[in-house]
Amino acid sequence: MERIINLHIEKLPEGYYIATSDDIQGLVAQGRTVAETMEIARDVARRLIEAQTERKHVTKLRPIAKRFDMPLVFAN
Repeated sequence: MERIINLHIEKLPEGYYIATSDDIQGLVAQGRTVAETMEIARDVARRLIEAQTERKHVTKLRPIAKRFDMPLVFAN
Protein backbone atom coordinates (compact mmCIF):
# COMPACT_ATOMS: atom_id res chain seq x y z
CA MET A 1 0.00 0.00 0.00
CA GLU A 2 1.36 3.39 -0.94
CA ARG A 3 1.53 6.10 1.70
CA ILE A 4 2.71 9.69 1.68
CA ILE A 5 5.85 10.81 3.50
CA ASN A 6 6.52 14.53 3.42
CA LEU A 7 10.15 15.44 2.85
CA HIS A 8 11.97 18.66 3.61
CA ILE A 9 14.66 19.14 0.95
CA GLU A 10 17.39 21.72 1.34
CA LYS A 11 20.28 22.60 -0.94
CA LEU A 12 23.53 22.68 1.02
CA PRO A 13 26.28 25.27 0.35
CA GLU A 14 28.48 22.44 -1.00
CA GLY A 15 25.92 21.84 -3.77
CA TYR A 16 24.42 18.63 -2.36
CA TYR A 17 20.81 18.20 -1.29
CA ILE A 18 19.65 16.86 2.06
CA ALA A 19 16.22 15.44 2.85
CA THR A 20 14.65 15.01 6.29
CA SER A 21 11.12 14.22 7.39
CA ASP A 22 8.86 14.96 10.34
CA ASP A 23 6.82 11.87 9.40
CA ILE A 24 9.58 9.30 10.03
CA GLN A 25 12.01 9.93 12.85
CA GLY A 26 15.62 9.45 11.79
CA LEU A 27 15.09 9.87 8.05
CA VAL A 28 18.07 11.74 6.60
CA ALA A 29 19.22 11.35 2.99
CA GLN A 30 21.81 13.23 0.94
CA GLY A 31 22.38 13.25 -2.81
CA ARG A 32 23.90 15.19 -5.69
CA THR A 33 20.50 15.95 -7.25
CA VAL A 34 16.94 16.26 -5.97
CA ALA A 35 16.01 13.04 -7.80
CA GLU A 36 18.92 11.12 -6.30
CA THR A 37 18.14 12.50 -2.84
CA MET A 38 14.49 11.41 -3.15
CA GLU A 39 15.52 7.93 -4.31
CA ILE A 40 17.86 7.56 -1.33
CA ALA A 41 15.17 8.93 1.01
CA ARG A 42 12.70 6.32 -0.30
CA ASP A 43 15.19 3.54 0.49
CA VAL A 44 15.99 4.96 3.94
CA ALA A 45 12.26 5.30 4.71
CA ARG A 46 11.62 1.69 3.67
CA ARG A 47 14.41 0.44 5.94
CA LEU A 48 13.31 2.58 8.89
CA ILE A 49 9.71 1.38 8.56
CA GLU A 50 10.87 -2.26 8.35
CA ALA A 51 12.98 -1.80 11.50
CA GLN A 52 10.07 -0.15 13.34
CA THR A 53 7.74 -2.97 12.30
CA GLU A 54 10.17 -5.55 13.70
CA ARG A 55 10.10 -3.67 17.02
CA LYS A 56 6.28 -3.53 16.92
CA HIS A 57 6.36 0.24 16.53
CA VAL A 58 3.86 1.49 13.97
CA THR A 59 4.47 4.75 12.10
CA LYS A 60 1.16 6.22 11.02
CA LEU A 61 1.49 7.54 7.50
CA ARG A 62 -1.29 9.15 5.52
CA PRO A 63 -2.78 7.18 2.64
CA ILE A 64 -2.55 8.75 -0.80
CA ALA A 65 -5.59 10.81 -1.67
CA LYS A 66 -7.45 10.36 -4.94
CA ARG A 67 -5.90 13.65 -6.09
CA PHE A 68 -2.86 15.54 -4.91
CA ASP A 69 -0.27 17.98 -6.22
CA MET A 70 3.39 17.03 -6.53
CA PRO A 71 6.18 19.07 -8.07
CA LEU A 72 8.03 17.56 -11.01
CA VAL A 73 11.75 18.28 -10.88
CA PHE A 74 13.74 18.14 -14.11
CA ALA A 75 16.92 19.61 -15.52
CA ASN A 76 17.43 21.02 -18.99
